[in-house]
Amino acid sequence: MTQGMDAVGLVLARPARMLGLEPFFMELIAGIEESIATEGRSLLLHVVPDHEAEIRAYRRWGEGKLVDAVVVVNLEVEDARLDVLLELGIPTVVVGGPTREMPVSNVWIDNAQAMRDAVGHLVGLGHVRLGRVSGPHSLAHTQARTEAFVTECTRLGAQGSVLEGDYGEESAVRATRTLLGRGSAPSAIIYDNDVMAVAGLRVAAELGIAVPDQLSLLAWDDSALCRLSHPQLSAMSLDVHGMGVQVADSVLNLLASGTVVSSTAPLPRLISRGSTAPAQRPPA
Repeated sequence: MTQGMDAVGLVLARPARMLGLEPFFMELIAGIEESIATEGRSLLLHVVPDHEAEIRAYRRWGEGKLVDAVVVVNLEVEDARLDVLLELGIPTVVVGGPTREMPVSNVWIDNAQAMRDAVGHLVGLGHVRLGRVSGPHSLAHTQARTEAFVTECTRLGAQGSVLEGDYGEESAVRATRTLLGRGSAPSAIIYDNDVMAVAGLRVAAELGIAVPDQLSLLAWDDSALCRLSHPQLSAMSLDVHGMGVQVADSVLNLLASGTVVSSTAPLPRLISRGSTAPAQRPPA
């Protein structure tokens, strides 16, 4: 086992102001810390503006032997971080990733199947024009969801439109206004996280569009935000805290055995609440 500081490192490359708004990372961190603490370890969290700063942090940690392992989030399709971590020899666990087959351990999520389930549910409610407000396109899980969204819409005979957001409120407001301002506006929109879905709900209210009578909204990840909104937001619900525990177990197993292993997180399940309903039929 690597002899470090009994610490597991996690670098988040995102604006610090965003961190407090995103329930996902708070729940993930809580799950990781809760599990590694049982073995006397702590989580070293570092927030940086971009991946270049993240790589610099890894090099400092590796040269100073400051962490025994790192957890990597938001993997990109072309991602230099893994090469650096392999070069440094720091045991690594990736949250997500485009495939189970990776040179480092990962906790894999079948984002494509979850998106197919989401689209199928909405089309089953009679929605034939669907919108999607995604996270950044460079992320591997964003591309997996988008490809599944487009393919499944086509397969089911629905029209799908995708606009890119950044997980924040402002990008979701812009994207939602754009989608709803079109001549053939969608009657249902899927958002890549809960913060953007809540922002979409606000835009619909400002435009006088009734949810769910005129517009169905579906969030991703699920959190207290979805349950506290009005109406409550339907969501593709992922046990993020539980996944954090699973990630931590992968880290501890990697440190104990040195064996690279891929595990699969439970598939997000659709929870129907007050923001989704059958599509209105056009007047005869």
